[in-house]
Amino acid sequence: MALIVKQCLIDCSNSFFVVLQCHNGHTLCSTCKTRVHNRCPTCRQELGDIRCLALEKVAESLELPCKYMLLGCPEIFPYYSKLKHESICNFRPYNCPYAGSECSVVGDIPFLVAHLRDDHKVDMHSGCTFNHRYVKSNPREVENATWMLTVFHCFGQYFCLHFEAFQLGVAPVYMAFLRFMGDEIEARNYSYSLEVGGNGRKLTWEGTPRSIRDSHRRVRDSHDGLIIQRNMALFFSGGDRKELKLRVTGRIWKEQQNPEGGACIPNLCS
Repeated sequence: MALIVKQCLIDCSNSFFVVLQCHNGHTLCSTCKTRVHNRCPTCRQELGDIRCLALEKVAESLELPCKYMLLGCPEIFPYYSKLKHESICNFRPYNCPYAGSECSVVGDIPFLVAHLRDDHKVDMHSGCTFNHRYVKSNPREVENATWMLTVFHCFGQYFCLHFEAFQLGVAPVYMAFLRFMGDEIEARNYSYSLEVGGNGRKLTWEGTPRSIRDSHRRVRDSHDGLIIQRNMALFFSGGDRKELKLRVTGRIWKEQQNPEGGACIPNLCS
């Protein structure tokens, strides 16, 4: 009986595990009850709301592996601690970072890199410096104007460079920002800079990449990146100001701990 409860705990992740029984004493959990349309799968009797408190106590005492065990998590927890852990487990899958559509694909980083390359046809680059030119014939168009996602591979990691237009209040703006394809703690080991300019002027940004655990919209709406007002962007573009031509340059570096003083020193990618 305990083995049946344990399997049910593995298959049915409930924040509050309730064991029910039919009038003949057969048991199953409340989630399974809805799956079998309120009929006991053993005797086909209609199920009520009779709880089996003894088996619920057994459930509380069982220890179970994290559901992301096959993705590498070695942890084992009591059931209710397991649910809390799984919501923040470092081995849980990542959502696809592509922002041009509502992509529902999830997976580990190697899988998502292949998915971005093969399915979204994203530009893939190696190296820790970049120099991109963005051209748009109608700079007043901002609706559905997510322009580009580029993936960079350096320091053995992957980074996503976003560049897009959106409405900030009543004013259209352009924004560039970097996301790290990994967890938040790992992301803090890296820094990046962005620069855009023209006509003897320039704007610069320096910061820490956000993890792709944070959604694209959350990062964008926090304004955590290089933001360029449209008038300034058109000024950088030069010419008759009717076409947007922006060149964005940048670099990524890794912060290393100084073994003598304890301070962080940059490790520049060659």
